[in-house]
Amino acid sequence: MNTITIAWIALPFFLGFTIYLLPKLDKTLALCMAFVSTGYALQLFITQSSLTLQLLDNFGVTLIVDQLSGYFILTNAVVTLAVILYCWQSDKTAFFYAQAIILHGSINAAFACADFISLYVALEVSGIAAFLLIAYPRTNRSIWVALRYLFISNTAMLFYLVGAVLAYQTNHSFSFASLRGAPPEALALIFLGLLVKGGIFVSGLWLPLTHSESETPVSALLSGVVVKAGVYPLVRCALMVEELDPLIRLFGVGTALLGVFYAVFEKDTKRMLAFHTVSQLGFVLAAPTVGGFYALTHGLVKSVLFLIAGALPSRNFKELQHRPIKTTVWIALVIASFSISGFPLLSGFGAKVLTAKNFLPWQTIAMNVAALGTAISFAKFIFLPHKADGEEAVKPGFWPAAIVLLVGLFVANIAYYEAYTLKNIVKPLATIGLGWLAYLLIFKRSVIKLPRVVEQFEHLIGGMSLMLLLLFWMVMHDQ
Repeated sequence: MNTITIAWIALPFFLGFTIYLLPKLDKTLALCMAFVSTGYALQLFITQSSLTLQLLDNFGVTLIVDQLSGYFILTNAVVTLAVILYCWQSDKTAFFYAQAIILHGSINAAFACADFISLYVALEVSGIAAFLLIAYPRTNRSIWVALRYLFISNTAMLFYLVGAVLAYQTNHSFSFASLRGAPPEALALIFLGLLVKGGIFVSGLWLPLTHSESETPVSALLSGVVVKAGVYPLVRCALMVEELDPLIRLFGVGTALLGVFYAVFEKDTKRMLAFHTVSQLGFVLAAPTVGGFYALTHGLVKSVLFLIAGALPSRNFKELQHRPIKTTVWIALVIASFSISGFPLLSGFGAKVLTAKNFLPWQTIAMNVAALGTAISFAKFIFLPHKADGEEAVKPGFWPAAIVLLVGLFVANIAYYEAYTLKNIVKPLATIGLGWLAYLLIFKRSVIKLPRVVEQFEHLIGGMSLMLLLLFWMVMHDQ
């Protein structure tokens, strides 16, 4: 198992560079890697295995692969598989597929890391690969969005690296467990880096522009898996260091409310989905013990929603009210929207029920408000007009990719079949009903437009400084 794990981590990088040597095999090699990761993740669940690798003692690599990381790895595998199918008949070059597989490999490595230095390397590689994919169209706009993403990401990781060194000085180990007893400034710096990479709370306000302005398949990758590379270490730290659990749950609640507040009023489809990604990452952090299952469900549904958004005739909700979409696309959109709203028969239902059962009492009201906001947000999609001969023509790879992800939403239901009790079913249905009613009576006619000034580049960098002060104060207060 040790050898298999190391080979699985190394394989994407080998295949990524092989694609440059054998460009005609780009799609095939990329697809094979996605299947290998799918198989690796599934065997973690089938064998109930858990593996811890300690290499080079305290100075080296610590890997932990268990069911928690299995959920994240499976998310990465299925989303990557869907994106490759989506691009199969496009004019994407070997460069695109090589970067996609290198990104896939670096995210896999991040999901296996349990030490700060290995995680730093994995996050930096993923940042560079994501930058190249965002900039792939080579337009002025895409290059600026990519550079903006890279600069913010690298700035955050510099804070993170300084924090990792300070944590090492205390416990002479780079392991996540070294946060126990680490000085407040180390904890604040590390958390700032991870909050920015994961798109959490105000540190994640770089995310809406980046995800909404990227190409459709890249948006699916970014929202489906890339941001989770910053969220996963926070979940793992909460489980390894009990003292951090309340702090991470608090950020989860704040993130869920902030993201859904913007999503409810957003009039642009891709920006709404991006803000909702921020909100849903809050649900993952609000209940770390079951965050893996929620991350899987969110990754599948958000990826398919971004693919569908790319097939709509407009990004403006007001315009879509007067431009009926193709009924088949609308059905896929409704299934995905039902899942993320928590409708029974889809994995979003089980994920929300399981997550709600693991909330602490002080979280319940705020997270119910966030769930209601989710229902309001996705009512915008559900109540769009549609007809059999809608005006948009989907790309050739759209349906294979969408089917993989939508089927995944039904199959993942088996992970928590115990959710299907009358009590558990009634609450989500009531929340969805209230959300639809609020949308039809209030928010459908809303003309409120929230300012975007906080998303400007210079404000994002200034926000990091304020966030660092807040983190430092919170850590000092806890101690």
